[in-house]
Amino acid sequence: MVAAVLYRVFELGGGIIPERKRVRVERRMRGWFEDFRLRRADAAVVSFGKSGRTWLRVMLSRAYAKKYGLDGDALLRFGEFKRKSGGAVPAILFTHDNYLGDYTGHGEDKADYDAHKVVLLVRDPADTAVSQYFQWRHRMRRHKKIINDYPRVDGDALSMFDFVMGEQAGLPKVIRFMNQWAEAIPRLPHGMVLRYEDLRDDTAGRLREVLAFLGTPGTDDEISDAVEYARLENMRQREAEGSVDSRRLRAADKSNPDSFKARRAKVGGYRDYFDAEQVRAIDQLIASTLSPVFGYERPAPADAGVPSIAGG
Repeated sequence: MVAAVLYRVFELGGGIIPERKRVRVERRMRGWFEDFRLRRADAAVVSFGKSGRTWLRVMLSRAYAKKYGLDGDALLRFGEFKRKSGGAVPAILFTHDNYLGDYTGHGEDKADYDAHKVVLLVRDPADTAVSQYFQWRHRMRRHKKIINDYPRVDGDALSMFDFVMGEQAGLPKVIRFMNQWAEAIPRLPHGMVLRYEDLRDDTAGRLREVLAFLGTPGTDDEISDAVEYARLENMRQREAEGSVDSRRLRAADKSNPDSFKARRAKVGGYRDYFDAEQVRAIDQLIASTLSPVFGYERPAPADAGVPSIAGG
């Protein structure tokens, strides 16, 4: 609802207010709304886009629905499950941390999260950047491209490799986000790092840890049901059928597998899209600029010619 209002305001300002100013105003307004919700939240799940947040959200939603007799196909929306469960389910802010700093001024130090439980969901940045490419090409609305400064060229005009290596929306942007959080998460009083790869490797075990961290331990039955419900094949089937009442869980084009929200979920899958030289360039950029905190190290680069990235 709020996003729709902001979009309308943005469009009405076209031709009257310069685009740069409209973007600045909208990002600040979105930041205000995130701050409003964060202050009322019991916890936050923070991630860069395409790091597995929807998958985790579906599992948490299903686990809570089973525990408290709620709609098993509903997706957690801020405060809704808490209200329907009589306060038992925490109000969780799911955020990509895109706008909050535009309002509060704490974009880099993450001080806004100090009073909250924070689950930081991270993924190998190369896999994240490739998934971002498919999101940008097949699912992202033009308005989102504008306010988040994504390339506005036609998808055929920008190769996947150029997108992934580009400063505007690719690896450098993902790595800056991860480096900022690598510095912030150790000082947060209640912070938890969840790696996508660990969630894939032991889904039930990691989900159990997240539920316990949120103060809502799950039973074996609740966790196994949530894991099964959120299996990739099941999510893709529901997405194709349009059986979930959420736009974020619908395929943009049912005939195109790359337009699905749940696409491949393959760990290390970025290597499937590039030749050996391109993979080396990607791995070298990561080895040269990404904090080692999250365990995504690559072999030390032989060439020191990769530029540094701010926030590293």
